[in-house]
Amino acid sequence: MVNPPMNVARLAAVDAAQAARVMHEVREATLAGQRGPVAPRPVIEQSWGRMLRSGVDPDRDCRSGLLPPEEVRRRREESPLRHVLPVLREGLLSVADVAQHIMVVADAEGRVLWREGSGPVLRKADGLGFELGADWREDVVGTNGVGTPVVVRRPVQVFAAEHFVRSHTSWTCTGAPITDPRDGRLLGVVDVSGPLETMHPATLAWVDSVAKLAEARLRELHQASLERLRAVAAPVLARLTGRALVVDRDGWAAAVTGMPYLRRVVLPKSLVPGRRWLPSLGWCAVEPLCGGWLLRADGEPHAAPSSRVVLDLTRPERAAVTVSAGASAGTWSRELSPRHAELLFLLAEHPHGRGAAELAGDLFGDPSRTVTVRAEMSRIRRYLGGLLQHRPYRFCDAADVELLLPENPRDLLPRSSAGAVRRRRVALAGDGPASA
Repeated sequence: MVNPPMNVARLAAVDAAQAARVMHEVREATLAGQRGPVAPRPVIEQSWGRMLRSGVDPDRDCRSGLLPPEEVRRRREESPLRHVLPVLREGLLSVADVAQHIMVVADAEGRVLWREGSGPVLRKADGLGFELGADWREDVVGTNGVGTPVVVRRPVQVFAAEHFVRSHTSWTCTGAPITDPRDGRLLGVVDVSGPLETMHPATLAWVDSVAKLAEARLRELHQASLERLRAVAAPVLARLTGRALVVDRDGWAAAVTGMPYLRRVVLPKSLVPGRRWLPSLGWCAVEPLCGGWLLRADGEPHAAPSSRVVLDLTRPERAAVTVSAGASAGTWSRELSPRHAELLFLLAEHPHGRGAAELAGDLFGDPSRTVTVRAEMSRIRRYLGGLLQHRPYRFCDAADVELLLPENPRDLLPRSSAGAVRRRRVALAGDGPASA
């Protein structure tokens, strides 16, 4: 019989020390390959499984080198999270200081960029390596309230011996991811941490609520920025004929004329004025505008130059596609949603193409679900444009496609339940280390 998972929050609210002792027994039993008095919570059990597979040593302090101060400053200046620090401080710091906690804000790579709160707890955190510039990814320091939310993309509380590394088991962490409200991209994690006896069952909901307030603030800032750009763009577009639009520095559309509305245009990492090829527009005249760019489409919408497409699935939590199309178009990257990662993986695996019914069968085991497939492929073509063709769906002949797979087959799109993906995991496991 399988033991039911332990309700850590409920037991800790009554007796934190007893909860810690039980979790210690569960952890030791799991590491010994045995069954404990209760089962760990699913999110913790799955994290421990990832640690065991990746070889993290539970008895070794696995802290990595700190980022130099100048790199921490650079990341702070480039992080959108700097705009929501007042929201995070107002929502978390006053309570955290009274409760002997600290607030930590890390970027999407798990690097600690800000750290504030109770002085004594900050000093204890120093002893754990929980410092500015520290790398708290799960595969570096084990199960924790920063790295684990990065992987599972949802709020996680890690109590006492739920931490995988022994030196962290006197600690409790509660972290929630903060995503970009525009496209769902992970921006980082906000975490409240402290000694285990300060843990409260409501902490998880509290931290998650403040993270959502931060996302709402980012949404407000984005809309205000587009409104300002729209005011600048109006007289410019009024004088133009043909297809044109004005976008901000990240490609989000503020105003359009002579063409259907596009929510976003994928821009190269280093866009410069001149004639450039953009996936969703084709050849464009690119001109700088205060706060953004004026894009005037002057060629075939989907005439793609020779391009190198890299589909990177090596990191379980962050699938991405990178396109390099030469000097005329530059290089750009985009983090992929789980569904888009599945579809592009299938197309990379089938260079001669897959029809909508075939893709529906691959994903859902039901070839009739073509409407869902076509809708998702339409969304993908908004940013890949002429690099994708249809009837059947495939990468165009001008695209040199490279597929990067994880070393461990279990990490291939781990959240995917698609039959075709599961079969590929099994095939890779039989072949040894994955390569493409």
